[in-house]
Amino acid sequence: MNKSELASAVAEKAGVSAAQAAAVITAMQDVLVDAVAKGEKVSVPGFFSLERTERAARQGRNPQTGESMTIPAGFAAKLTAGSALKNAVKK
Repeated sequence: MNKSELASAVAEKAGVSAAQAAAVITAMQDVLVDAVAKGEKVSVPGFFSLERTERAARQGRNPQTGESMTIPAGFAAKLTAGSALKNAVKK
């Protein structure tokens, strides 16, 4: 399901136009990105939690040359499924 399909499905469930649903999805996306970029944890109980995590520097290999290299420290986003989402997947 892509973003426009999601917007159409949400619009149908909520009884609003697809454009309104798409605007809400875009706004939600912006809020999530801003919060995680600031280091805040976003949690929707039963559905998911999203947080920024730190990755330590580590050793890796250049796949073309096989040469050892240092991969610098950085950040990643971690999404954890909530209980309702996990139960829906089991069905």
